[in-house]
Amino acid sequence: MNLTRKLAVSACVVAVALSACSRQEEGGGEVEVLHWWTSGGEARSVAELKKMLEERGDSWKDFAVAGGGGETAMTVLKSRVVSGNPPTAAQVKGPGIQEWAREGVLANLNSVAQAGDWDNLLPGVVSAVMKYEGNYVAVPVNVHRVNWMWANPAVFEQAGANIPTTWDEFKAAADKIEAAGFIAVAHGGQPWQDSTLFESIALGIGGASWYQKAFVELDEAALNSPTMVKAFDTLRMVQSYIDKDAANRDWNLATAMVINGKAAMQFMGDWAKGEFTAADKVPGTDYICMPAPGTAGSFTFNIDSFIMFEQKDESAITAQAHLAEAIMDPAFQEVFNLNKGSIPVRLGMDLSKFDQCAKDSSAEFASSSMNNKLVPSWAHEMAMPPANKGAMFDVVTAFINTPGMSSNDAAAGMANAGKL
Repeated sequence: MNLTRKLAVSACVVAVALSACSRQEEGGGEVEVLHWWTSGGEARSVAELKKMLEERGDSWKDFAVAGGGGETAMTVLKSRVVSGNPPTAAQVKGPGIQEWAREGVLANLNSVAQAGDWDNLLPGVVSAVMKYEGNYVAVPVNVHRVNWMWANPAVFEQAGANIPTTWDEFKAAADKIEAAGFIAVAHGGQPWQDSTLFESIALGIGGASWYQKAFVELDEAALNSPTMVKAFDTLRMVQSYIDKDAANRDWNLATAMVINGKAAMQFMGDWAKGEFTAADKVPGTDYICMPAPGTAGSFTFNIDSFIMFEQKDESAITAQAHLAEAIMDPAFQEVFNLNKGSIPVRLGMDLSKFDQCAKDSSAEFASSSMNNKLVPSWAHEMAMPPANKGAMFDVVTAFINTPGMSSNDAAAGMANAGKL
């Protein structure tokens, strides 16, 4: 059966399932959910989702695979699908959604999406990631903003420096911070952290339109351009303010340096906020969250989502529809994102329980989606195929670790990485 036929059949079955939902029939189906949320607030959020499913009469079979980035989970998932026994849903994001859809194994969620008005609740950039050939095959859970700068205002005050909004202002502030005996930039020398830093620098130097061409469209002229060269020049400048002990430092330890007043700034996604919250720090008082220099009004997003696999049993299809509905339910969107430090993916949510950082993030998420400045994070697997991302990681890490490597050579390397 070809993919179009499969999707059509799945759409019909899901529609039947939704009809069954409305009748509240006794005895629900089972959902088996593969994810790697195994600790802290994430685990509490999963428990909330399980509770919501059980309240609808369905049962939850947990398929948790430990491992922060999900690589182990993806290996397990591939073996399950190849053996013809996929779970009901699996945590997958970015281009991985379309890769699985091309295999013809995903369920069509259009009926659930239409009933829930997803096209109006999600920015177009986000819904496009959740679709394959115009059909919903995944449901988004949350939004992380990646282009954040976290700052300790007490360090800036002691150094007599202003918190920067441009990279020129950054250099002036960093010089004062170092002169006062502090570390200017807390960073962990790991490939993903290097590229997270460079991603924000590149966005600040080139803007959202250039970023889209370079890192989403993989346009060779944009990748090997004077703008890319300037971005690498800026990375070299920022690198000069990172302490010599940064190699292999975990991101949360870098965050702790800002929390404890050892360092002034960190460039990291909003998961860093959880560290400040755990340390009982108050946003706007004990720490400042603001867009990385030059990126105000733009938003690099990293979205967690679930793909749904085709099911044969009608009760399982009904339960699968319930799961998709529950993920987009405002109650779950609120509790999950309060626990995880991210923001709801639904537009127009009540944010009264969220802190100011989340409110600022949500406002820019909405405004950037209307101004064509909402772009996927390439450093966090949202923008390009894994092979290209891996090759770009190699270029950025080589540049960081090779003092003699020129920005021109790095830009040429990014263009080559885009051709894979």
